[in-house]
Amino acid sequence: MAGMLIRVLTVIMALSLAGCGDDRPEQIAKYQQLTQQRLETLSTMLNDGQVRNANLLQQYTRVLSQQKPDLAPLLNELVTDATNRGPMFTSLTRRSTEAQNAANFVDIDQQLAEVENLYQAADPSLYNDMLSDPLNVVADMSDGTLARVNSISREAAALANGSEDFGAGSQLVGNPSYGNWQTGSNGMSIWAWYGMYSMFSNLTRGPIGYDRWSSRRNYSYYNDVGRYRYTSPKQARAQTQTYERTKKQYSSQGKRFDSPYAKSRTGSTSLSRQSTSTPKASSTGRTASKSKFRSNYSKDSSFRNSSSRTTRGVRRGK
Repeated sequence: MAGMLIRVLTVIMALSLAGCGDDRPEQIAKYQQLTQQRLETLSTMLNDGQVRNANLLQQYTRVLSQQKPDLAPLLNELVTDATNRGPMFTSLTRRSTEAQNAANFVDIDQQLAEVENLYQAADPSLYNDMLSDPLNVVADMSDGTLARVNSISREAAALANGSEDFGAGSQLVGNPSYGNWQTGSNGMSIWAWYGMYSMFSNLTRGPIGYDRWSSRRNYSYYNDVGRYRYTSPKQARAQTQTYERTKKQYSSQGKRFDSPYAKSRTGSTSLSRQSTSTPKASSTGRTASKSKFRSNYSKDSSFRNSSSRTTRGVRRGK
């Protein structure tokens, strides 16, 4: 009798859910399709020289390689971000593939949030802004001969934020496309660069510790604007774990420790409309609610036309 009652209740619940018209799976499928289209468009634009900051990155690295030949191997690695072979673009394509498997997410809402983020991250205007970080890294290494873009000067930003100068490559610290936080036996974490980016270790002022960087970091597009879109759920969990581990370490000493993303730094200029409407970086890793996802989705009733609009915007150099 009890078993029969459970089966009846199960059927009633299933019918109730069906009656509610849960369209999240359909919206996931739509976002996946549209993201793939955007990635193909973005790839073509990069190859055809239609992304302003990608073009500048190629020009900047070429100029600096002539000025400082010893930096050529590192610059050759940085310039890949101006193509569809760079770490930022390949991260988006990898995440797009992973987003097709529901098993990679804690629930359907997290999967919804991820596919929405990917759709936005593949927007050419948003991606153009994201390239300001590696571009400004090269600009800073030129000792002022190459101008920064989408950002106030290095000195002005340091003054406004009370930040510490960690040396060349500082804008890329914290970005999982270029390195990660490695925790030692003492429980503290140090930034470790991937591959050729390890050359930055020779240009920075000693190892960059997570605790010191958290309170003294300067502005970067990724950490202060783009992290919400350009971080996968897995990467966001790793960032949270590093924070929680360091916080626990500090608490054991009776000290307070704040997240590096608790407060956004000042420094951005001339960002696209897509960037200025991006959620704050501190919200990365949160699971989007069903209602939030639907409201964002319904606001754009012309998904299939938005790519052409942003394409024209990037060509104008926004």
